[in-house]
Amino acid sequence: MHVINGERHRTERIGWLRAAVLGANDGIVSTSSLVLGVATAHATHGNIVIAGVAGLVAGAMSMASGEYVSVHSQADTENADLALERWELKADPTGEHNELAAIYEARGLEPALAKQVAAQLMAHDALGAHARDELGISEVHRARPIQAALWSAASFAVGAALPLVLTIAAPEKSLIALVAGGTLVFLALLGGIAARVGGAGIMLGALRVTFWGALAMASTAGVGALFGTVM
Repeated sequence: MHVINGERHRTERIGWLRAAVLGANDGIVSTSSLVLGVATAHATHGNIVIAGVAGLVAGAMSMASGEYVSVHSQADTENADLALERWELKADPTGEHNELAAIYEARGLEPALAKQVAAQLMAHDALGAHARDELGISEVHRARPIQAALWSAASFAVGAALPLVLTIAAPEKSLIALVAGGTLVFLALLGGIAARVGGAGIMLGALRVTFWGALAMASTAGVGALFGTVM
């Protein structure tokens, strides 16, 4: 009886996890940095909130379009390689069989077994075998532009909403401290969750995300304070 292995691996999450973490991190860092930069320039509470909302909308759209274009370029490259491989399979099936067998032989199979495996896999799905073992393209790792764009936009908006809510609710006198402190907590949680889902160390994941977020906020706040003093 044929048993299907239902085991799932973390690499299956790479596509959406990367886009989600990148979007949420950008949303938190860019919005909080924008809020702090405007706040340290002595803007009014209303103007700070408007800047945060504008940053959320603009950032989400930017993330979506940028991710779509970037991942679509990858998809175009994959499709071009697959088209070329499809043509080569029709033009020289024997040469493609030998090429696939050489790949398996280089991985440790005996020459005779490598040729047998190549023949059976090509009989089942020649293009799929070459895509996976020659080009490194698999269904799990295929580029999905729309999925990546939606994940990036949604995760950016969710991430940006966190410091924005703090900005709206915080008293004007303590706004900078509350937004900065809250953002560091959000970043630490995001880094820990992303590391946990990806199978890495939670503490290290939290620290690296928090460090770069703190650096971004400090830099933007410094610029805001400088221009606020000059102007």
